[in-house]
Amino acid sequence: MRNIVPRVAAIQDISGFGRCSLTVITPILSCMGVQVCPLPTAILSTHSGGFGEMAFTDLTDGMEAYISHWKSLGLSFDYIYTGFLGNEKQIDKVADFCRSFKRTGEECIVVDPVMGDNGKLYKTYNLVMQEKMRHLVELADIITPNLTEAMFLLKREYILKSFSDEEIKEMLKELAQMGPKVVIITGILDHSGKKANVAYDVKQDIFWKVPYQEVGIHYPGTGDAFTSVLIGALIQGDSLPMAIERASRFISVAIRTTYGYCTDTREGIMLEKVLSTLFKREVVAEYSMIE
Repeated sequence: MRNIVPRVAAIQDISGFGRCSLTVITPILSCMGVQVCPLPTAILSTHSGGFGEMAFTDLTDGMEAYISHWKSLGLSFDYIYTGFLGNEKQIDKVADFCRSFKRTGEECIVVDPVMGDNGKLYKTYNLVMQEKMRHLVELADIITPNLTEAMFLLKREYILKSFSDEEIKEMLKELAQMGPKVVIITGILDHSGKKANVAYDVKQDIFWKVPYQEVGIHYPGTGDAFTSVLIGALIQGDSLPMAIERASRFISVAIRTTYGYCTDTREGIMLEKVLSTLFKREVVAEYSMIE
């Protein structure tokens, strides 16, 4: 039975300052009519991107009791969304959570395998965690890696280059062979020299490309925002390419808006200035099939 207000279990950390993870996910999905049920993995005074030595509270040991209480209440979720995980134990606990709460016959597990960016793994990631993340991806229905994460999942060397449509399709298919029904790679440079988010819908055997204009500046939390809008759009009934296009457009607007205010990039995108755009369900259709 579906929930009257759709619920998403969001398994992420909480950063007190610097817009990312749960402080991004919650307002976005709330604006899209979705109840966010956080399962926090850690509490940080700031995110780890350049604010110096942060205060950090690891919540791994408390996750089991938290999950057990949810089970005793008979809670159900329309989607399960996992992002940054801090250690191998957390990945194991999240995998168990997905097995326990997944609705039979429904595609509801979204894994954003937050492992690294710009060709490098985050300092917290080790070889054991990389392998366990591959096992978590096997349980997923939808995955949203960036190019760096896609390469590490595939055990390929990261090369900063443009990719032909055939190379893009090959990567998407290889990732799909790990288990997910939908694979989305964000931030790939195609053969025309444009950035795009690309996807493979396994059931339909269709490849999609959503181009976007890059603003040459990096803000933390944009991956969290992208996947949040994607989930919200899918819950609202959008097709896969429509959902990717809406998520891509929201990130583009958010980055351009923030860039215009010349704020410290460490603070992330200015959600407060652009959340209202999520109330407009516009269909722009700036997407195409990859033949």
